[in-house]
Parts: sequence; C-alpha cells; structure tokens
Amino acid sequence: MATEHLGERLRRLRRGAGYSQEELAARAHVSVDVIRKLEQRRKHSARLPTLHSLASGLGVELTALLGDPPGAPSSGEADPPQLVAVRRAIMPPLFAPPAELRGPERLTVALVRAELAQGWTLYHEAEFGPLMETLPGIIEDARLLAAVGNADERAAGQAALGKALQLGGHLAIRLGKTDLALAALERAHQAAADSSDPLLGPMIANSVAWAYQRQARLDDATALAVHAADTVERHHTDTAEGVRVWGGLLMSAATSYARSDDYDTANDMMRTAERATERLAKLPSSADGRLVSVFNRSSVRIERVRLAVQNERPEEALMLAKGMRLSRDTPQSWRTWLLLDVARAHTDMGNAGEAVRALERLRRMAPGWWRQHSAAVTLVRDLGDAPSPPPGLGRLAGSLGLTA
Repeated sequence: MATEHLGERLRRLRRGAGYSQEELAARAHVSVDVIRKLEQRRKHSARLPTLHSLASGLGVELTALLGDPPGAPSSGEADPPQLVAVRRAIMPPLFAPPAELRGPERLTVALVRAELAQGWTLYHEAEFGPLMETLPGIIEDARLLAAVGNADERAAGQAALGKALQLGGHLAIRLGKTDLALAALERAHQAAADSSDPLLGPMIANSVAWAYQRQARLDDATALAVHAADTVERHHTDTAEGVRVWGGLLMSAATSYARSDDYDTANDMMRTAERATERLAKLPSSADGRLVSVFNRSSVRIERVRLAVQNERPEEALMLAKGMRLSRDTPQSWRTWLLLDVARAHTDMGNAGEAVRALERLRRMAPGWWRQHSAAVTLVRDLGDAPSPPPGLGRLAGSLGLTA
C-alpha cells in the first residue's frame, strides 16, 4: 500500500529475500547507512537511481518498492469486474467467435479513432474507472476493423487496434499490472507490424521501455528506446509526427540514463530533445497529436525538471521550472508531475510553505491524479517531519488518509 512507509517495505522485501542489510548494500551497490536510515524511518525517500539499485539488488520490480498509488491499491483480493473485462479484451479466448458490432451505427476507422482520442483523454485525466468501462468496447471495435474489408482497410484497422492495445498497456502500468501491460504492448506491436502506420511500432516501443523502467530493467529500457529512436531518425524526421515520436523516444532513453545515475548523459539527451522542439514550429502540425506522442517544448522542460529533482538537484529544477508557460496541449497528467516535482524541489530546499502551495494547487486542479501519486504521500510525510509543520499540511494529509 502507498501509506506503508518505504522503510517498512524495504525491510519486508529484504527479509523475504533472506539478505542482511550489509548483504543488500553489497548487491545493490548502495551505502548500508542509506538502508539503515530508511528502515529506521529516519529517511522517507531516496533518489530514484538509489531506489532502482535497491530494487535490482532485491530482484523485484520498482513498483514493489515504491508501493501502489493510493487510488489503485493491491488488497490481495480478486481483480474488479471492470479490470477483468479489460484483461479479457486484451487477451481474448482462443477460437472465440467474431465480435458483433455494438449498436446500429456503421463502424469506421474515424469512429474508432474518435473513441481512442476520448479514451486517451480519460487516461490523461486519471479517470481510470470510466476508462476501464469503455476500453473493452474500443478494443473490440478496433479488432473487428482489423479483420474486415480490403487490405488497406484491414491495415488501418490494425493501426487502430495497436493504439487501443497501447492504451490498455498504459492503463495496466498505472494500475500496477506490468505483466498485463507487457502482454497488451506485445499484441500492440504485432498489430503495428500489420498496420499502415510506420511510426506506430516505435511509439509502442516507447511504451514498452516505460514498462521496463517500472520493472527496474533499465538496460533493456535504454537499449529499446535508443534503437527505436535511431530507426525513426533515419527514416521519419521530415514530418512533425516523426519528430514527435523521435523526441519522445529520446526523452525515454534519457530517463533511463538518469535513473542509472548517469545524469550528464541524460541531460545532454534532454537538451538535444529540447532543440528538436524548435523544428516542430517549422513543420505542418500533427493532425491528431493525442494519438502520436506527448512531445513539445513543455513536455521536454517538465521532464528536465523531473530528472533534476530525481537526481537531487533542486536548485536546477526550480530554475528550469521558473516562468514556464505550458502549451495548451500539455495533458493534465504531465501538469501534475510538474507540480509534484516543484513541491519536491521546494521541500528539498527547505521551502515548506512553497511546497504546500504547489501540492494544494495539484489537489484542487487534479483530484484524480492527487489520489494516484504515491509521491504525494512521501512529500506530505517529509513535510510533516519538520519542527514546525507548515499551515495547510493537515488538510493535505487528511485527503490522503494520513495524519500530519
């Protein structure tokens, strides 16, 4: 659970693996003092590269160490019916009869793409309940499109199916179901290979790299993102869609380098990505950006702030965030990460009041995401350890089910 202290999870996982603190320190290449302070609750958090090292040393996924987001706890009970329906849509039974069209309307690629756009909007707004309700129907519609019509129509249907399964993969990652996510993304990649969209495969590769990051498979994530980025750069960076996909892959690779404690390489890659956003202004805009990649000057700067915070560079993070004007198409999910990272930077700098203001803004702006972020729990705990907890912290703690 997200409300379980990081140190408690670390101690439980370490003992379950049969390691002493000294043995885990040697396996993870982490100071035994860090492990002791975490387990003794003298530290509530650690740098993300350190957490990746600990997860690798324990042989567990990063999510096992970080815990579940408050909005999607793993209670040990059976999956809810909505998630079962999503799982069945992603992995339909063998030899099942063809799905029937839902409703009297004529099923078209345009209709399914409109459903997909709405589905991605729900995802970026953390409306995971409504998304679980609608996603099975979207996948079924796309699968039917991929099976009927002439070759060109089937290829377009495969492209829609790839995006629907990619959405299923992203949802599964957010719910802590990385195995289901990889199953969805493998099927999405196969649909991309049979589709009419040459950029869909690299887009899905980016999603797979994210899943690998969540499993603490940083080398695999880096290799995949770099390979896919090189492929797109050779053939497709003469269009806005190609630049967006290439830039997103570059950001993904940079994230893996930063989490592997190679901040200099990561920062160089992010600067390259930021320069690439200038090329977008000179190219015809993408017709449907929500279905391509969240890549623009705002998203690059948000990611730079995030990497600086995760590598304990709060002054640099606040400098990067200062005066930032977000573009209209920046999804709510990315806006929430920016507020969280600004709050973390202020916390690390000792600016408790500014941190609370950023967190309160996040809570009001995106209550759905507020309940999803386990990082918010850690921040509220850190702020609560101050000799004089800042005003407003109690309200934030109560909204997360904590005691300030």
